[in-house]
Amino acid sequence: MQAGSAPWVEVLSGLGEKGPACIRLWTGRALWVLDVGAGPEATSPFEPHWLEGAARVFITHDHVDHIGGAAHAIAAGLPIHCTAQTARALPPGAALHPLPEAGQVTVDGVCVTTGRNGHALGGVWLHFALGEGLFFSGDWSEESTWFAFDPPLEAGTALIDASYHLDDVPQAARLAALDRVLDDLEGCQLLFPVPPSGRAGELALHLMRRGDLSLDDTCRQALRRALDSGGLNGRAADLAPLLTGAFDPAARFLICDTPNADAGMAWQMVQGWRDAGRLGRDAVVVFTGHMTAHARAIAAQGGRFLRWNVHPPLSDQIAMVRRLGARRFAPLFCSQPEDYLLEPRFEAALLLNERCAL
Repeated sequence: MQAGSAPWVEVLSGLGEKGPACIRLWTGRALWVLDVGAGPEATSPFEPHWLEGAARVFITHDHVDHIGGAAHAIAAGLPIHCTAQTARALPPGAALHPLPEAGQVTVDGVCVTTGRNGHALGGVWLHFALGEGLFFSGDWSEESTWFAFDPPLEAGTALIDASYHLDDVPQAARLAALDRVLDDLEGCQLLFPVPPSGRAGELALHLMRRGDLSLDDTCRQALRRALDSGGLNGRAADLAPLLTGAFDPAARFLICDTPNADAGMAWQMVQGWRDAGRLGRDAVVVFTGHMTAHARAIAAQGGRFLRWNVHPPLSDQIAMVRRLGARRFAPLFCSQPEDYLLEPRFEAALLLNERCAL
């Protein structure tokens, strides 16, 4: 790569799979890496060679498939650009360069704009003023009653969260489906495994109207930090009374870390229910996000899957590309991006596994 050559972007991982997010951006002067994910499946590690030649790293949010390889960037001594909240999840020793949750900074002569992504505490989308503009959504949602979302700047190239592929079911329909299941499972105790900095808060806001609810220590701590951050939607304050006191494992609704119940209090509850012969009888695990093999095994024994939208449905993906005025886009984090060739409402060219000039 010759200094002074035109900027380009290339997806190293995350296009054609629900796998680690990692993107390489050439600014014309230096190579930057956007997100350093691992997983979510155990068979999808971060590959250290993705950092070869990189001058710095940008991380959109603290979920493992976007931050899980950060230790390699730290070991390489690379500057890491992320928000203060996301930095809390970094291993020790990071050369941290804070990003605003909504604002602009200049990095090596490039204007970088951020906005809250509606998906995770401290999570942001990224806009780089290079060529016709590059927008990288990381993960995003505009349907959250917990997290705030900031509209982005226009960009000629858009790398968007397409985790739900061509699914176009809105959150209102998801909530109605959940309520029907809650009615059907009256008398059962329900465990909702979650990422504490993700859907825990808005799920709690919904469930607290339906019955006795308790959050584990990890989730309560994360939600207290969220309420103190000032970066949430207005309804978030309604949750404050639930964030005092100890975790009650006998409550009807339990919201616990981790999202696939493979660690933390969620795994402890599953083990306890299984040992007591309750799993799948009067105790049910309800998964609401991407399920790993571990989660699918639990669901087969005593669980349900009810999607809670934390990524954009198809209509929001289309609206985003139009809002950006993008001439080209890549649908990230879904297994069959070529299917987007069948969707005529995208008024932009589809990017599939090629380096793209900005």
